[in-house]
Amino acid sequence: MLVIGIAGGSGSGKTTVVRRIIELLPKNSVAVIPQDAYYKDNGHLSAEERAKINFDHPSSIEFALLNQDIDKLRQGEAIEMPIYSYLTCSRAKEFVSVSAHDVIIVEGILILTNKKLRDKMDIKIFVDADPDDRLMRIIRRDMEERGRAYNKTLEHYKDWVKPMHQLFIEPTKRYADIIVPQGGKNHVAIDLVASKIHQTMTDKKL
Repeated sequence: MLVIGIAGGSGSGKTTVVRRIIELLPKNSVAVIPQDAYYKDNGHLSAEERAKINFDHPSSIEFALLNQDIDKLRQGEAIEMPIYSYLTCSRAKEFVSVSAHDVIIVEGILILTNKKLRDKMDIKIFVDADPDDRLMRIIRRDMEERGRAYNKTLEHYKDWVKPMHQLFIEPTKRYADIIVPQGGKNHVAIDLVASKIHQTMTDKKL
């Protein structure tokens, strides 16, 4: 089994990179574990308190559970991955059953901030993108998927996303084995990454 970490700033194009890699690898060989599923359950908080949650800080992630689940997958065991809602800031009672695959992709803005998790990764990838491009994607995503008003999205970016990116996310670029510039638009880099993963899978099976 290969564990691939794909990090990068919010709106950098990580999801596009993950989707493209899956398309280029053998069918049904990849399971994706999104960091977002492991946000701490804050459903007990009031609406005012939930509005102040900093989703871009490492403390917002339940890394102990994420590490535990990756260990289980590496041992060939299935996991019950949480389902998280940004609208309620809580976990659903239901879970998503994920079985062990040849390739496990762990994807999220903060995954390289946790040393225990980094040490489990065979390949670490950082998806880089221009800040203006990331901001445009963040505005579109937060308005369409998270129900934020335009002005609230800009405030959130200024107060939380940008400073947390500079403090926690950008510095993790130094841990990456591969940096993909231009985000999901860089098809050449993504194809090279997929080829590297495929070759590593082949080497491990020899």
